[in-house]
Amino acid sequence: MNSPLPTNSNLEPRQSKKLSFKLDFQAYTLIIALILIALIFGFFTNGEFLSSRNLSNLFTQMSVVAVLAIGMTLVIVSGHIDLSIGSLVGLTGGIAAILQVWFGMSTGVVVLAAIVVGAIAGLWQGWWVAYRHVPAFIVTLGGMLIFRGILIGISKGQTVAPLNDSFKHIGNNYIPYTWGYIIAAVSVVLLFVITARTRAKRQSMGLSVPSTLVDYGKMTVYSFFTLFITYMLNRYLGIPIAMLIAVSFAGLFLFVSLKTSFGRYVYAIGGNVEAAALSGINIKRNVLYVFILMGALVGLAGVLLTSRLNAATVSAGNMLELDVIAACVIGGTSLMGGKGKIVGAIIGALIMASIDNGMSMMNIETFWQYIVKGLILIFAVWLDISNKK
Repeated sequence: MNSPLPTNSNLEPRQSKKLSFKLDFQAYTLIIALILIALIFGFFTNGEFLSSRNLSNLFTQMSVVAVLAIGMTLVIVSGHIDLSIGSLVGLTGGIAAILQVWFGMSTGVVVLAAIVVGAIAGLWQGWWVAYRHVPAFIVTLGGMLIFRGILIGISKGQTVAPLNDSFKHIGNNYIPYTWGYIIAAVSVVLLFVITARTRAKRQSMGLSVPSTLVDYGKMTVYSFFTLFITYMLNRYLGIPIAMLIAVSFAGLFLFVSLKTSFGRYVYAIGGNVEAAALSGINIKRNVLYVFILMGALVGLAGVLLTSRLNAATVSAGNMLELDVIAACVIGGTSLMGGKGKIVGAIIGALIMASIDNGMSMMNIETFWQYIVKGLILIFAVWLDISNKK
């Protein structure tokens, strides 16, 4: 007598285990890579790479790329690209410096002006992309030249410096030790509260819920690293304000991308624009919003960069867009659109900054740094294409 054919129920456990392993592997590959990079550079620099002082400098340096990677993730997920961010960072930072140094405006006013100028530039580019259907590659390539030209024109090719102490503190100051530990403790509590609420909501809706050990085990690991990093930074001068700004905006946009209709629309547009249109999503308006948000974040990044350097130059932000795109792609954002995570982009920014910092500490010549970063970018895109296949 023939044995019965296997039913779907017999196959589901094996398939779900395979899928679970694949997802876990993809999720933790970045963290494993980051740990390996830290260990390798720590070994070749006799532990100096992992010192509190260098970690503080590393997190400060990566803050600009991290802020830009947040916006770039949304742009790429929506199926577009922005090549103008490096020039726009220079322009917004230059405007902030000119308003303060040449016209004596206060720090609050010039910071707001930089963000508004960035948002207006994003609005202008988004209008061409969304409502005039000009490819984002062409629009932002033109923007790269236009914004750099405007910067050279308004600054007359000069370096604008020095800035007020209150402005310099944005990119160079630190959170006091006590407040650093308080912020870390609050973050840990929020991790567990959000996890508990998410589990309760999924249970109330009849959805599958991971085991308690897995969920709270991950939160425990995240909490350990949060407290450990805080401790290491407090051993030097404390948590850099620039890092705190980057992490705060990452948390805000993580919420926007995962918990709001706008975030879901962006992923839907990048995944399948025709299906999104048939579902009633306003494609043009949402693409425009993405570019406006990108521009505003570029303005903030321009402030951070100018503050850290205590000067605005005509070359500020040059080729910065390549580091940002590389950070997003390394973090798992697909250049085909529809796929990407802000957390992955932040880790990608940290990986790029770690490579730059580590190779500089090892006195590796600059041309090797460009070669290594280029190879990493190519490998990351190849990996993304292979996964899709």
